[in-house]
Amino acid sequence: MAQEDVFKKIVAHAKEYGFVFPSSEIYDGLSAVYDYGQNGVELKNNIKRYWWEAMTLLHENIVGIDSAIFMHPTIWKASGHVDAFNDPLIDNRDSKKRYRADVLIEEQIAKIDEKIEKEVAKAAKRFGEAFDREQFLSTNARVAELKAHRDALHERFSQAMNDNDLEGLRQIIIDEEIVDPISGTRNWTEVRQFNLMFRTEMGSTADGAMTVYLRPETAQGIFVNYLNVQKTGRMRIPFGIAQIGKAFRNEIVARQFIFRMREFEQMEMQFFVRPGEEMRWFAYWKEWRLRWHKALGLGDEKYRYHDHEKLAHYANAATDIEFQMPFGFKEVEGIHSRTDFDLSQHEKFSGKKIQYFDPELNSSYTPYVIETSIGVDRMFLSVLCSSYEEEQLENGETRTVLHLPAALAPVKCAVLPLVRKDGLPEKARAIVNDLKFDFATHYEEKDAIGKRYRRQDAIGTPYCITVDHQTLEDDTVTLRERDSMQQTRVPVADLHRLIHDRVSLNSLLRKLN
Repeated sequence: MAQEDVFKKIVAHAKEYGFVFPSSEIYDGLSAVYDYGQNGVELKNNIKRYWWEAMTLLHENIVGIDSAIFMHPTIWKASGHVDAFNDPLIDNRDSKKRYRADVLIEEQIAKIDEKIEKEVAKAAKRFGEAFDREQFLSTNARVAELKAHRDALHERFSQAMNDNDLEGLRQIIIDEEIVDPISGTRNWTEVRQFNLMFRTEMGSTADGAMTVYLRPETAQGIFVNYLNVQKTGRMRIPFGIAQIGKAFRNEIVARQFIFRMREFEQMEMQFFVRPGEEMRWFAYWKEWRLRWHKALGLGDEKYRYHDHEKLAHYANAATDIEFQMPFGFKEVEGIHSRTDFDLSQHEKFSGKKIQYFDPELNSSYTPYVIETSIGVDRMFLSVLCSSYEEEQLENGETRTVLHLPAALAPVKCAVLPLVRKDGLPEKARAIVNDLKFDFATHYEEKDAIGKRYRRQDAIGTPYCITVDHQTLEDDTVTLRERDSMQQTRVPVADLHRLIHDRVSLNSLLRKLN
C-alpha cells in the first residue's frame, strides 16, 4: 500500500476513534485547525508529562514556568519577529493558490532523492546479498547524474536562502520547471515575504488600543523571566527553564494533518550556560534528546539528525531531530545554540540589566543559551503514525491496532465482563474501582468479547482484563496483552503489579537516568 494511502487511513482512524477531530466541523471546519478528542487529549497529556518529568525530575538544575500568551509588543521587536519572521510566498496565477517557495524547492530535491533510492532499490533486488550500496552510488552513471543535479540544486537553494534572494528562489522554480500541483502550469508570480504573526489589539478604545501579537513561540516568555527564575530559585549556571504552551503562526501552507497548524503546542527548554561552554552543552543536549525519543521504542532507524546549513540569525549551531513520517523524514525537534542574542536584545530594548553574576568567576556576563524545542502535535503524529498497523492474523482476518508505547496509551487497561449478568458486571466494576486510582481504566460491556478486544486494540489499550464465571470462583481473570494477543490467567490481587510494570511512566524515565 502506498504511504499516501496509509496516511489517509491514519487520519481517518484518528477521527473514528476519538483522537483528532477537524475543528468547527459542523460549520464545515477551519483550515489547519484541529481539536483533540477524548483519546487524543489523554495521549497528548501523556506525551507532555513524559517530556516534563524527563526535564524537571531527572535534572536538578531545570525548573518550569508558564508564561502568558500575550506579551509586551516590544518583546517581538527585540527578538526579531516583527522584522524577520517571514516566509517566502509565491502564487500560481491559474489555480490562485499560494505556496511557500522554499517548500516547493525542498519537495523538488526530495523527488530527486526518491529517484536515487528507486535506482538503489532496483539494484539491491537484482544483486541480492552481493549488493554494495556505496559502490553502486559511486559508479552507476544514472545515479551519478541524478546526484550531481541534486547537489547543484541544493547548493543553489542554500545560497538563495542564506542571501534572502527572493528572485533567486523564483528562478530556481522556473529553471526546475516546477508545476503547480493543482493547475499543472508554471504561471508563477514573484516571490514575496509574508509575516507569520497573528496580531490583535489590547485596550478599550480605538485610540488607546495597543497592537499586540499572539506569541509565535514560547521561548521569549522564558527569556524575559530568566532573571526572575534565577534569583527566586537561587539557580546557578548552568541551569534550565522548561515550558509547555500554545503558540500561533499564520501559516499559509498549512497541511499534512496536524504536522503544520496555525495553533500548536510547544515543549521548550532554554539552558543557560557560560559563554565559551555552549558547544559542549549543545553536544550534550543533542545526544540526550535523541535518547529521549528512542526510549519510546518506535524504532531507532526512524530517527536521524539534520544539521542546519543555514543558521538563524541568533544561532551558532543548530540540529533537527527528524522522524520518518509516511510522507518522509520531517523535523520533530530542534536543538539550537542561540548564543547570547535573545538576552542581549532584551537588555538593549528594555533598558534593564539582566546579566548573571557568577560567584565562581566573580564577574557578570550575559549567559549563552542552548534550546531544545519540540512540537507536541508533531510528536503526537509521529507516535500515532509509527504505532498504526493493519495486522494480518493467522485465521485470515485483519485487525487494526495501535502499538502505542504503553506509558503513553490513553487507556492503560480495559475491564470487560464476559456477559452482562450473573454478578460479572459488579465484579468487573469492583476491579475498575481498585485500579482507577493508578491507571486510566476503561469499563466496557457492550458487544461480544472479540469485538471489544478489537475496539481496545484500535485505541492502543495495552491490557484487557476479562471477568468470567471462573472469576467468581477463584478470583482470577484473563489478562490479554495487546501486541501479542496472548491471554494469561492471573489472580486479581496481582493485576496492579503486572500492569504497573509495563505502563508506568517510570519505566521510560529509568531508561534515561
